[in-house]
Amino acid sequence: MDDPELEEIRKNRLAQLQSQYNAGDQAANQKAQEEKLKAQEDAKNSILSQILDQQARARLNTLMLGKPEKGKMIESMLIQMAQGGRLRSRIGEKELIDLLENVNSQLPQHKTSVKFDRRRAALDSDDDDF
Repeated sequence: MDDPELEEIRKNRLAQLQSQYNAGDQAANQKAQEEKLKAQEDAKNSILSQILDQQARARLNTLMLGKPEKGKMIESMLIQMAQGGRLRSRIGEKELIDLLENVNSQLPQHKTSVKFDRRRAALDSDDDDF
């Protein structure tokens, strides 16, 4: 009564059901991770809204647009300060600017230099007179 075709169909169907089950687990894991990230982001925004006034929050958002890595660093510093109890009142724009200046003075500055080769500029073919 063993039919090889029937046995092959059963194996294929079992493999298909297992792959669907695994895909469902992966989708559930991904959804759970997305929800966890959203909850972390909401908690971070809640803390920042409690410790920053409106102008300071606007300045931090502007910094995040221009220099996201520095903005994330400042956000994490502010959250650590709030959780550690080092903040006694809301931070205004002036205090945030002072904090940014302190951070900028502590970070290594990359010095850029521009070299201009005057000899090549003197040999430019665009200045040829006819």
